[in-house]
Amino acid sequence: MHPQCYEYLKSNPQLTRFVRLNPMWYRYLSREPSMLTHIDKEAKRFYGKTFPQRVEKLNNQVQMLEMLIQFAGAMKD
Repeated sequence: MHPQCYEYLKSNPQLTRFVRLNPMWYRYLSREPSMLTHIDKEAKRFYGKTFPQRVEKLNNQVQMLEMLIQFAGAMKD
């Protein structure tokens, strides 16, 4: 692997873990170090940190809270 790729991964432990869990990225980076920009996007998608994934997670939490409120209201009656 190219030294700059190695240093970049070393500075970001989350990306290092992503590469360890997805060994195909190790091969991609070894052959073409310019793919560092792509690995960031894929890691965010993998860890659920993209904007749509965060909105969906927040939406699910709001729905769960609404269900709990309805359940508590039903238990009062």
